[in-house]
Amino acid sequence: MTKIKVEYTHEKSVSRIILDDGKGNVLDNVMMNELILLLQSFKTNNNIKLITFEGAGKNFSFGASVEEHTKEKAAEMLETFHKIFFTIIDLHIPTLAKISGQCLGGGLELPLMCNFLFADKTAKLGQPEIILGVFAPPASIILPLKIGNAKAEELLITGKIISADEAKQLGLLNNVFEDRETMEREIDAWITKNICPKSASSLRYATQAARASFDYFMLKILPAFNDLFVKDLMQTFDANEGINSFIEKRKPVWKNN
Repeated sequence: MTKIKVEYTHEKSVSRIILDDGKGNVLDNVMMNELILLLQSFKTNNNIKLITFEGAGKNFSFGASVEEHTKEKAAEMLETFHKIFFTIIDLHIPTLAKISGQCLGGGLELPLMCNFLFADKTAKLGQPEIILGVFAPPASIILPLKIGNAKAEELLITGKIISADEAKQLGLLNNVFEDRETMEREIDAWITKNICPKSASSLRYATQAARASFDYFMLKILPAFNDLFVKDLMQTFDANEGINSFIEKRKPVWKNN
């Protein structure tokens, strides 16, 4: 089953990637592997100047598959998920996210990886992993880099969900639009003005230079957080209880260990 769609716009210089699983665009193993293969194909496409991400339907993404967060599957899930981030880093192609509706957990971490983030006023953003007794490895690196520790810690430790306007005030979004139609129109104009006139190869070098410190921290710390999640966190009772209670649709019973 194909869970992503791709279109090429602006004289085939922009790759428009659409997450589409028919529901909440959950980033499960199938979708993640499809996304990795597509991104890897851009390595030899010298004409791509920008990659955009969006969700089909009303929501960007409900997040990564909770069912794949179980103790037995967590290692494989994280390895695949994090490979998306490493592939984007390796490409150095500018990236842009268009956010509507729910954009949560792993579904927010993908936009966070992007150079440019735009949303309409239906957007709800957050990292609610802590509510399930776990944490968000990529967001734990990216959010402090983008909006500072104090603001990032509030989102990561409380799991609160914020509106597009709040995200803009935090400096997380480049702009917020009244509705999706307006967002599409304005982003198209923005791409035409700011991306299309430039050299694809020069954009890659500029992105590599602009993201030097960002990429360093991701490459250095994300593998360590992967180990912290799999080797330490998932060995606790509460992390497994949080995941299992969500799957079983019941309230978690914490033992605080």
